Amino acid sequence: MNALTDLEARIQRLPRVSLAHLPTPLERLKRFSESLGGPQVWIKRDDCTGLAMGGNKTRHNEFLMADAVEEGADLVVWGAGVQSNNCRQTAAACARLGIDCHLLLSRGEHVAEIQGNLLLDHILGASYEIVDEPIGPQLDERITSTAAFFREQGRNVYSWDRKTVKAKAAISYSQCLIETTRQLQSEEIEPAALYICSGGSTGAGLALARKTLRLPYPVHNILPIHWPWDEKQDLSQIANESAKLLDLPVSVSPEEISIDGSYVGEGYGIPTPECMEAVQLLARTEGILLDPSYTGKAMAGLIDHVRAGRYSASQHLVFVHTGGTPALFANRDALVTMLSQRERPT
Repeated sequence: MNALTDLEARIQRLPRVSLAHLPTPLERLKRFSESLGGPQVWIKRDDCTGLAMGGNKTRHNEFLMADAVEEGADLVVWGAGVQSNNCRQTAAACARLGIDCHLLLSRGEHVAEIQGNLLLDHILGASYEIVDEPIGPQLDERITSTAAFFREQGRNVYSWDRKTVKAKAAISYSQCLIETTRQLQSEEIEPAALYICSGGSTGAGLALARKTLRLPYPVHNILPIHWPWDEKQDLSQIANESAKLLDLPVSVSPEEISIDGSYVGEGYGIPTPECMEAVQLLARTEGILLDPSYTGKAMAGLIDHVRAGRYSASQHLVFVHTGGTPALFANRDALVTMLSQRERPT
């Protein structure tokens, strides 16, 4: 058994529910690549995972929601930002599985307008509270106390511990890299690099699979936010916890992880001019939509690296599209202003 089939067999032993449309397509971005003057860019369409506009968290939830189903939960309590893709996809997974969903949505810097992901939470039937606790330990404490409240009301509540959930979620992106590797092999392509917007479980899962499969190319994690901890150390720890769950004799060191925080800009969820150029360029050359919080910033990183001459025109790059399209609507004013400035005649 080779490394790829062995890793896949280990993943298949874990409890899982079917939620996503898999495998997602791997498409060549011909016109986009031409606009950059090469190299050849391919896109892994994880915005096409299905389930309420798709995204990477649908892969995560195939493993996470399996526990809720196994425990017979009738309510899932979870939380993140008010425009969270994670919460939207969790609400969608709950709807698919017939489980109620209650969300704690951190107000943060966003106005809690019923738009974007928050509108979709409404449509999907999730109940929610807009709370002042910031994302992090304070919000996690609020989630824990809210779950306890519902248990006292007689509900069978399932609520993840954010620390333990990351390792299970990461495994879904080890599976994604298996999928992508097979697709690349069928196209007879060996990429020079893979790009993704991640600073957590998604990137950790890719790092684990890359090490296990001994892939020669780097995975560049473009950060959407600056966390107050060592991001490489964090991803390494998550990857190694995932390896334990899979009984996999592999260890990923921080030095084996590529992280770039150069494209965050003023902060999380705040569009940058480079991000808006990436959103506009991909939309107008390929008809594919990026978002201003995650994928737009990751693609800005890829474009910058190409323009800096890191790659030749004959090489191939893979960009993993992790979804997030609803954020376009939640950021409409900033986007319209930036797009208007870009198109203003000189």
